[in-house]
This record gives sequence, C-alpha cells and structure tokens, in this order.
Amino acid sequence: MNPSKRNYRATFIIDNRGKEESVDQIIDGVKQVITAVQGDVTSVENLGRRDFVRVTDPKLTGATYVHISFSAPSEGPGQLKERLRLNHNVYRTFVESV
Repeated sequence: MNPSKRNYRATFIIDNRGKEESVDQIIDGVKQVITAVQGDVTSVENLGRRDFVRVTDPKLTGATYVHISFSAPSEGPGQLKERLRLNHNVYRTFVESV
C-alpha cells in the first residue's frame, strides 16, 4: 500500500425509491466516485434494508445500508462527500478512519 494513503470505512444509506437503478448499480456508481478521488476499494458489504431509529422524512422510514472499505489520500473523504452531496441516490454518508 502507498504510505501516503489512509484506510477508511464509509457507511452509505442508499435511497432508490422510484428509481430504475438497482442498489448494486448505485453501489457501483459510488465505487467509481471513490476511484475518481484516487481511492482503492478493498471491500463492499451490503447490510440490507434497515428501518431508521429516528425518522426525519415520513415517506422514508428505512433504506439500504452499505459499508465500503477503501484507502485514499487524506483529502479523499472530503472530496468523496462533496461529490456525493448532490447524488440523490445516496441519502447519507459517514466516513471514518480505520
């Protein structure tokens, strides 16, 4: 591994209500965004659909959760969040350093 890259684990909440894309297609799109910010995806874990503990939108009471582990430069998580901010298929993004 490149010493200038760090390991991260990101949790994504996928919202595919009313969309023709499947969850796997949306995950592939997220992986492409990670690659675009000079990241290397190491593992993908689809946790399936889960209900929210706190519902902020009555029309969306649950969604699909996905964990993606990747390595990227230190500015990678910020760039990833910025690129996914306008992607309406990704409801929430949480990135943590591992």
